[in-house]
Amino acid sequence: MVQTQPSYLKKGDKIAITCPAKKLPNPMTDAIALLQSWGLEVVLGDTVEASFHQFAGDDDFRAADMQRFIDDDSIKAIIAARGGYGTVRMIDKVDFSRFSQNPKWLIGFSDITLLHTHLFTNYGAQTIHGQMPVNIPDASKHSIDTLRRALFGEELNYEFATHDINKPGKAKGTIVGGNLSLLVAAAGSVSDLDYNNKVLFIEDVGEYLYSVDRMLRMLDRAGKLKNLAGLVVGGFTDIKDNDIPFGQTVSQIVMEIVKEYNYPVCFDFPAGHIPDNNSLVLGREVGLQVDEKQAKLWFK
Repeated sequence: MVQTQPSYLKKGDKIAITCPAKKLPNPMTDAIALLQSWGLEVVLGDTVEASFHQFAGDDDFRAADMQRFIDDDSIKAIIAARGGYGTVRMIDKVDFSRFSQNPKWLIGFSDITLLHTHLFTNYGAQTIHGQMPVNIPDASKHSIDTLRRALFGEELNYEFATHDINKPGKAKGTIVGGNLSLLVAAAGSVSDLDYNNKVLFIEDVGEYLYSVDRMLRMLDRAGKLKNLAGLVVGGFTDIKDNDIPFGQTVSQIVMEIVKEYNYPVCFDFPAGHIPDNNSLVLGREVGLQVDEKQAKLWFK
């Protein structure tokens, strides 16, 4: 599939904020001011102030809000206000055909992973796994700057400390992935990924250790982990255990499952449900070098 890279933003461009999943708890004052400080014109979707149970409007309403911005050629980027849960309920109500003619950046993480996988699988689209408006007040300055750099086409390279459970090596390939729970939820659907020869990034939040083990084993049994080019493990935060301990950490779970595969694996990449949630341009070619206690990831 031919990869589709949306045009980088420039001052004066319009960026839309919509809520495809959970409703907002507070106004997005900080996020709007930030985007405006980058010279962007912020357009707010109807979902921003909507409420339907835990969602930002019912499924049809959220889909219509996304559709509006997909079809509007003047909108150069769409950023999800937050994650939560709900994207899977509305995604099939959206007609993305206009997206293939006029691609634009889609930004978000967590529940928004489903949009990342759907747009890459069906349109070869590059998207941005990065901070969302609801997270901006607590986000690190560095992570916010990586979002700006990704949107405006500036260089993105990462060098980070990991730990000695890494599997050293070098790799190159297209980076895909996101939230582990959503990758599993996409399996077998029109939004599922082809994992072969990809650099896979995973992260998650609030899961039990046994659940992380089960999800990774599901992906492995489906043949999705065998032929990766590399594996990058980000934040696994607020992970829980049962009264009877599971007996393994997340890193130990990962390495037990992929130990026989011949590709580099690294941990502690600074992305996920953490303040320092650095941006990744999913669907783009990357280089990966993993050493015993340090790793590098760079975009080509």
